[in-house]
Amino acid sequence: MQHGTLSFDGVAYPDGRASDPRRLGWMEGTPPPPERQVRFGDDRFLDFPQIRWTLSHMRELVPTVNVWRGPGPASAFEGEGGGEDAIDALAFTDMNGQRRRWDESLHDTYTDGILVLHRGRRIYERCFGALQAHVPHSCFSITKSYAATLCATLVHEGVLDARRTIPHWLPEMKGTAYEDATLRQVMDMQIGVAYSEVYADPEAHIWDYARAGGLRPRPEGYHGPDSFYAYLQTLQPEGRHGEAFAYKTVNTELMAWIMKRVTGQPFAQMLSDRLWAPLGCEQDAYLTVDAIGVPMGGGGLHASLRDLARFGELMRRGGEWNGRALVPEAVVADIRGGSDPAKFAKAGYTLLPGYSYRSMWWVSHNALDAFEGRGIHGQRLYVAPRADLVIARFASHPVATSAANDPITLPAFLALGTLLSR
Repeated sequence: MQHGTLSFDGVAYPDGRASDPRRLGWMEGTPPPPERQVRFGDDRFLDFPQIRWTLSHMRELVPTVNVWRGPGPASAFEGEGGGEDAIDALAFTDMNGQRRRWDESLHDTYTDGILVLHRGRRIYERCFGALQAHVPHSCFSITKSYAATLCATLVHEGVLDARRTIPHWLPEMKGTAYEDATLRQVMDMQIGVAYSEVYADPEAHIWDYARAGGLRPRPEGYHGPDSFYAYLQTLQPEGRHGEAFAYKTVNTELMAWIMKRVTGQPFAQMLSDRLWAPLGCEQDAYLTVDAIGVPMGGGGLHASLRDLARFGELMRRGGEWNGRALVPEAVVADIRGGSDPAKFAKAGYTLLPGYSYRSMWWVSHNALDAFEGRGIHGQRLYVAPRADLVIARFASHPVATSAANDPITLPAFLALGTLLSR
């Protein structure tokens, strides 16, 4: 490995320090020179290393809707500092047998920001590159964990019935892959639908979905679906529901559509009313939206690092915040219990042995009882109740799939949890 580069699948990339967006000068100047501009229209805004600027500036590129933090004061963490040096020096062995230090591993995973809570106390916080403590960053698929936690809450409240099939709420979905799927199968990603989500494949269906939602430019002469809802109605069956875990973002989009249809409440407002305001979040969040104003429930949330950590702490505490149950304890317990690991194993995630997936959380069943919200390019919300630990991390890894950073990330987080639980 050459100094200043890291290699993934045989491709060399500038490492975390060399690709720092401040060092490269993205969008700096009046105007920025053409070679330092990041634009939506050329479809390179998620290319590396531009992505290291983009993920902290997405609302400057695509339409968004605000998630209001409410009129109250920000909630305070229970303490500050106390563990930075010990955490930076923490040594662990990654999945490839290489010894690493925690502080250096942050650059090797292209970390933009990371915050550690232990028993509600903020013991470690770092921001790099374009990210600052008050700046919202792309959460990508951690959005799913927010959305499905709210959906599971609606099920607990009796507003939704997880046993019903999708056309009960969305008759538009008759004749599609979801005609005989239950809401619970959707929530646990056990849907047989012809839809591919291989990020390295330019022909994967994920990009058709993104173009329909206005999150990637549409080519000249485009005649495909022009909204998320229109795209969902094109999906056809492939395989049987309920037999295996199959991670597909369109399931979350469908779930979010049901929530809006039944409650009449937009997703952004539900997040504000049920989480952002009562949690005392420091900053407004925002969601990317399609041409008809529908937020991207599968990956459109952008939040500050501290506010992401607040959600993790809420889940660690069983849904309680300042004496109020923002999420029913039974919902959190159901998530922590996970689903069937045998169904998860069929998906072939070799780096996640023993995991399962429940209500759009990745459940480890490990010694720390950890469960995670995970997003492409390295986004992570790691909740480990047995270690009283929450880790919120934003990143802009050049490779989308989590398999590129998991060999470092998972041992690092487990080592920290083990250290703190002693």
